[in-house]
Amino acid sequence: MNSYKAYKYACDFCGMKIVLVGYMGSGKSTVGVLLAQQLELPFIDLDAFIEAQEGMKISELFERKGVVYFRKLERTALEALKRSSDSFVLATGGGAPCYGDNMTLINEFANGVVYLKLSIPNLIERLSVEKEKRPLIAHLSKEQMEEFVRKHLFERSYYYNMAAVVIDTSGKTPLEVSTAIQKDMLL
Repeated sequence: MNSYKAYKYACDFCGMKIVLVGYMGSGKSTVGVLLAQQLELPFIDLDAFIEAQEGMKISELFERKGVVYFRKLERTALEALKRSSDSFVLATGGGAPCYGDNMTLINEFANGVVYLKLSIPNLIERLSVEKEKRPLIAHLSKEQMEEFVRKHLFERSYYYNMAAVVIDTSGKTPLEVSTAIQKDMLL
């Protein structure tokens, strides 16, 4: 590739900020990593970003400082990412878009906000396998978890649906979802 073409390609995504939102277990991190690789952009997981800044795991933050403190950290991290001139693909935590006016903030700085929508039965199936890693549901039985997810999804769907693009990920591979995002955003 000659230097002009390399520069042109690099600038095609200058300032590109793609944000993936959706309920925990919907595939934001998995799809985000793949999408970032395909677009040759950095990938940021908001929870990992916060863990790095705070020097402790999200589960520890919840346990030691509480959910309100954690939500404030999410807001601060989103504001920092808004100010950044860097391009990236960002996967938020499931609750990040649903507190205060975080979704409005996300929509202000992102070139594209994508809601990865997964059916409740598929969410329960995924979350049952990894629930020990999820502080909000680690203590719940499968029946309690289903009720919890239904209630949360009902409360949060308003915010998730503020995304410019909604992709039903049920029955799709991460590659198919990444391809659909690129197609819907005309990348």
